Amino acid sequence: MKIASFRTDSVSSWGVIEDAAVIDVGRVLVGRYADLKSAIAAQAFKEIGDALPTAPRHPVASIEWLPPIPNPTKILCIGLNYETHRKETGRPEAAHPTIFVRFADTQVGHGVNIVRPHVSTELDYEGELAVIIGIGGRYILAENAMAHVAGYACYNDATLRDWQRHTGQFTPGKNFPQTGAFGPFLLTADAVADYRTFHLRTRVNDEVVQDAGLDKLIFPIPKLIEYCSAFTPLLPGDVIVTGTPGGVGFTRTPPLFLRPGDTVEVDIEGLGTLSNGIADESGY
Repeated sequence: MKIASFRTDSVSSWGVIEDAAVIDVGRVLVGRYADLKSAIAAQAFKEIGDALPTAPRHPVASIEWLPPIPNPTKILCIGLNYETHRKETGRPEAAHPTIFVRFADTQVGHGVNIVRPHVSTELDYEGELAVIIGIGGRYILAENAMAHVAGYACYNDATLRDWQRHTGQFTPGKNFPQTGAFGPFLLTADAVADYRTFHLRTRVNDEVVQDAGLDKLIFPIPKLIEYCSAFTPLLPGDVIVTGTPGGVGFTRTPPLFLRPGDTVEVDIEGLGTLSNGIADESGY
């Protein structure tokens, strides 16, 4: 199933994408599940399927897309997880994943502008695969890890490079408001035989700037889940953003930073295309 969170008529909900419509399952199951995260926590996929015939439908063109999980407890982002990106940044090889956090309130959905703050002109793109946790746990072994995955989605971990480089810590450059694009929908794990067959492309104004298979991850998803769950309990709805391939803007000559009026698309076969415009922060 393709499941999205969205807003229509000023009401937030969630539902299943079929063709050009979204089936508003959240409106039917609102008495049981307040949001998609709570439905995932209950493993309520059969209830979702049972609700489809009676749930109202909205044209996809009429909705405002929200991040598939608007309220994850944790967003764990993986850095330097493709050899092409590690080399272009000049970073050494590492025995363990590089991990930083993104705050949930920095996210935007598909079709919503990513915002360049007035304190920076070095806004960069990072197309990535997001993994959404379905069954939580601690000390999850790699061989059992994929059973804990609820689904997958596209992600753009847009970054303010100058703020990222202020110190050795990534947090400021990764957490400006409206910079983490997530969506358009979550594809449930039962529809994916092997995530390593996914192929990711990022486009800026229709030009391909990143192009890589998910089989090229240095630390594959089972190892990421094992490592992350060792230092923090993973909860249903938590998101692991698995890293970006080579081709980011700041390593290019000249650098390719995003400007107002640009459009960035992250395209992963089966997961749709996450598209966001770029706008300047208003009021300054």
